[in-house]
Amino acid sequence: MNILIADDEAPARARLVSLLEALGDGYRVVAEAANGTEVIEQCQRLVVDLVLLDIRMPGIDGIQAALALAERPDSPAIVFVTAYDEHALAAFEANAIDYLLKPVHPERLLRALNKAAILSGEQQSALASASAFINATQRGGLIRIAVSDVVVLRADSKYVEVWHKSGLALTEESLRAIEQRLPGAFLRVHRNALVAPDKVRELRTDGSRLLLVCEGCDEVVEVSRRHAPEVRRLLRS
Repeated sequence: MNILIADDEAPARARLVSLLEALGDGYRVVAEAANGTEVIEQCQRLVVDLVLLDIRMPGIDGIQAALALAERPDSPAIVFVTAYDEHALAAFEANAIDYLLKPVHPERLLRALNKAAILSGEQQSALASASAFINATQRGGLIRIAVSDVVVLRADSKYVEVWHKSGLALTEESLRAIEQRLPGAFLRVHRNALVAPDKVRELRTDGSRLLLVCEGCDEVVEVSRRHAPEVRRLLRS
């Protein structure tokens, strides 16, 4: 397993290297990084299966780096290693497979490595395509919504509304990021809205506006003139 260690403190990186060496020959540290920018650059030029990633780093922090890596088709597995346990929710939202607190114990590190081995390479890609989801909050709790259950995504201020079969939730992931992460899953109908193509049912007019009716959503969605031809082609097909 090819591993990248990212921490802005050299002693912390050295400790992880030592722990990995003690675990045997199956783990190879291919690079080290001191900030999120270096993490992204190293993952672009090297084959990396797993990033052991600190959260608090100068410039681009670990959470931002993990979100950037998640947009790549060959995204490595992420295990956060941090001295601060208040970041657990943010780590979960960034799709980390595990979350380790410093000082890291060898047994706990080995469990995280075993998780990464299961989710590495082609297995990770297969899992991502088979069970794609959107992280969101609903009624104060964090939920994962299967993409197949999403009807409408609509930008509203700093959040995106996720209309799905069980109601309305909110996500901080942008529409553009969702389009890039899940190409072809949704149809752009407005600069602030995406819809699930298989849920589109009717295009109607309301004065000067075009409105889209989707199955499983009580809200109608405004369609821009720019995107109307594609919606009409979809309804005719």
